[in-house]
Amino acid sequence: MLKGLLLVAFGFYAAAFALALAYLGSRDERLPRWMWVLLGLGAFFHLGSFCSLVREFWAWNENRYFFPVVTAHGVFSWLAFTNALVFLVVEGVARLGILGAFVLPWTLLAAGAALLSDPGSAALAPDLQSYWLNIHPMLLMLAYTGFANAFGVGAALLTQERQIKSRKPSELCYRLPALEELDRLHVLTLAFSWPVMTAGLAMGAVWSADVFGRPFNGTAKEYSAFLTWGLYGALLLAHRFRGLRGRRSVHVAMAAFAVILVSMAGVSHFPSAR
Repeated sequence: MLKGLLLVAFGFYAAAFALALAYLGSRDERLPRWMWVLLGLGAFFHLGSFCSLVREFWAWNENRYFFPVVTAHGVFSWLAFTNALVFLVVEGVARLGILGAFVLPWTLLAAGAALLSDPGSAALAPDLQSYWLNIHPMLLMLAYTGFANAFGVGAALLTQERQIKSRKPSELCYRLPALEELDRLHVLTLAFSWPVMTAGLAMGAVWSADVFGRPFNGTAKEYSAFLTWGLYGALLLAHRFRGLRGRRSVHVAMAAFAVILVSMAGVSHFPSAR
């Protein structure tokens, strides 16, 4: 049932993304409305899948009242759901359906990764049975969702800049938001996500000190997390004090997001269940 519901959600996400792509070359305003509906249906079935995951996870007495974010399936499923939910709200409020083609790919990729991973669970190790498990990774994933959306906005900004510099700009040039608006949205998204990541890392350090007696253990996942944090922090400082913006700002942000992707693919951000 868990994988079945997620597969249905993936189908709706794929259909919503297809409509988002179609809207890039069409002025038919029915497309973003149907995209929003399909995305909402995908999120609904995805929520059902995640609730099933929680039920299976809680079958172990040691896991009661903890979120199932200690496996690759749980992490990718939650990332896909939150990314879909964030854009669902943004499109419902701001009507920025034209950005769906740049943001929704991350929902599809994360949901696909969840489908390909094993949803099986086991009893949590004693050092993971802490309320920090419901705070530390959830904050990091919320930050990663924000960074994924910033990546999409940045890709739209680069596309728009290329269109403007082209001798023969396409119809897309007149339908994407202005460069200044995209740059402002890009920075605002980063400005929200970076403090959330900071809080998540700080709580992780407190948790590590409580369990291992030291806040930093020198593992690969910690180095990758702090490298990401440092790159985004440096970008925001450069924007504030050196006026870094536009294409150069987007390139730095994309490099930082690449670190997240590499670490998600090759390094487990979260300790595994026993």
